[in-house]
Amino acid sequence: QIPVGTEAEGMNILGLVLFALVLGVALKKLGQEGEDLIRFFNSFNEATMVLVSWIMWYVPIGIMFLVGSKIVEMEDIVLLVTSLGKYIFASILGHFIHGGIILPLIYFASTRQNPYRFLLGLITPFATAFATCSSSATLPSMIKCIEENNGVDKRIS
Repeated sequence: QIPVGTEAEGMNILGLVLFALVLGVALKKLGQEGEDLIRFFNSFNEATMVLVSWIMWYVPIGIMFLVGSKIVEMEDIVLLVTSLGKYIFASILGHFIHGGIILPLIYFASTRQNPYRFLLGLITPFATAFATCSSSATLPSMIKCIEENNGVDKRIS
């Protein structure tokens, strides 16, 4: 027999998103009384972004030591380097085709604007994402560049 669970493991993300949407609508309906809490959440968001940017300065050092410890444990480094090289080449080729050709074509078809001019405004977050492999760490930089370099409204970013 295979035991079947009655409840799913993990966090209820849909419930959190729905609660956040309803709370936002309720705060807007309160008018001036709700503005204080909205300002608090905006300030809390800015403080969180500052903390994440501080943490991002130390993450590369930690990653370097994690990778270094695994390399020291390896017995056949030549096999590791060749396997890793093939994987890296395939990954970069796939990312180039998807991010450099397919997504810009979709952007151009939707907006009739030059997608590469838009992408040039996002060089800093792309470099951060490449160096850290973390979308969470890239988020503050992406939001800043989207708003300042590409002129996207703060409510959308």
